[in-house]
Amino acid sequence: MSYGDPNNPYGAPQGQPQQQPGYGYPQNQGQAPGYGYPQAPPVSPYGGPAAPTTMPGSVSAARVMMWVIVGLQVLGVAIFAFSAVALNAAKDDESLKDNTAFQDLVGDSTGVIWGYVVFGLAWLVFAAVLATKFKNGGNGARVTILVFAIITAVLGIYPFVIVGLVHTVLAILVAVFVGNANGKAWFNRPRF
Repeated sequence: MSYGDPNNPYGAPQGQPQQQPGYGYPQNQGQAPGYGYPQAPPVSPYGGPAAPTTMPGSVSAARVMMWVIVGLQVLGVAIFAFSAVALNAAKDDESLKDNTAFQDLVGDSTGVIWGYVVFGLAWLVFAAVLATKFKNGGNGARVTILVFAIITAVLGIYPFVIVGLVHTVLAILVAVFVGNANGKAWFNRPRF
């Protein structure tokens, strides 16, 4: 039995061109056999994997969610300010001047609502500043965004339970997306 014998069970399969022994690799093949392993990830000059050059999708989504939180806070501050003005107008209403219980309630709550307006405005400015830090901020910005998101989630649960539910969900997602490995790689990348 020879190599070219069609009945040889160890010969080349039928219907395929036979290769001449000793002539190297088969023709029309892109790479040599044994080199089918995936390419290693690029290495930075500082050691370790290369830093991302574009913002990962999860970090970009966290930035968008921060701007949504800013927009919701603008609405919340406007609603609280409108409520405080309306309560001040009701306090000055002549028909309600005789009702002392109402006057006491309005007098106490107006100051609290104005306090919420001031706090909401400060928190809004802080959120806007942090949302701008996503592009060029370092690890300190990442930690600050994480702390901001956690505090926002807690404040969304109490005292603003119903209205703060959206804030809570967005803040939790921001904390997760900034705190994961992609967020860490993005905020810890070297800046030149």
